[in-house]
Amino acid sequence: MKARLGGKRVEHILSFREARDFDGPGAPYRITLLPAGHILGSAMSFIEWGDQSLLYTGDFKLRPGLAAEVCDPTMARGCDFLLMETTFGRPQYRFPPAAEVLLEITEFCRTTLREGATPLLLGYSLGRIQELLRGLADAGLPLVIHAAAHKMTAVYSEMGCDFPAYTSVEDNDPTGKVVMCPANAMKAVVNRISGVVRIAAVTGWAMDRSCRYRYRADAAFALSDHADFPELVEFVRQVEPKQVFTLHGFASEFAQTLRDIGYDAQALSENDQLHLALWEVPNLTDAATRRNSVR
Repeated sequence: MKARLGGKRVEHILSFREARDFDGPGAPYRITLLPAGHILGSAMSFIEWGDQSLLYTGDFKLRPGLAAEVCDPTMARGCDFLLMETTFGRPQYRFPPAAEVLLEITEFCRTTLREGATPLLLGYSLGRIQELLRGLADAGLPLVIHAAAHKMTAVYSEMGCDFPAYTSVEDNDPTGKVVMCPANAMKAVVNRISGVVRIAAVTGWAMDRSCRYRYRADAAFALSDHADFPELVEFVRQVEPKQVFTLHGFASEFAQTLRDIGYDAQALSENDQLHLALWEVPNLTDAATRRNSVR
């Protein structure tokens, strides 16, 4: 946080699963941080007050990553309220295995270099580029990253995360190397490269056909720090909350999905709309229950 966000703040430093009591308005409460699996150090907040409890996820993913702790909501199972991020809350967002995607990215880079061009991978400077560095560690490729990612990768290294050798775009000629940068720095980085540049967007939105057009990229690879649709459903099944509130992305549609399989759910960031399910609800996961309903 200190490297990413300036300014001063009151800080209470908690380790994962360490409960801490606070005095709040009206009543004391307890907070326990649980690994979110989103990026290194990302945490869900499990809050207990009186005889009620709430789990706030923020960004999370269930599948193990290469540069983050594994998500673990175990302590919050059976909580009263689940407030969850639902960025990819539509059924079409089902990511392929990360190992397969990393092999495809590696082949894209090798082919591009072999043909005399420079591969440029677009990804967030915090989380995505560190995952890419770890994922390409055994490929033997020359790796160059943007200054913003360089700063965050140094923090990861301080926390014990190992990376292959890499250099900074600003300190070296990136031509003929595998270059990684955030999308908002693409133009400036391309201007530093001589010859042909082939751009690949590395994002969960690669599942959309329009992704390459939106990013003005030659390729798009579905590697994400967020939970995909099946993971969102599975997360709710693991937590088994009494009530679910959804935020961001397709919040309203995912809340409807949860209602269709028997959960009390509503969207906070969108208006829930009247839903007339006059057909059988598709099987959302292997364990999901099919039902006919009219609302």
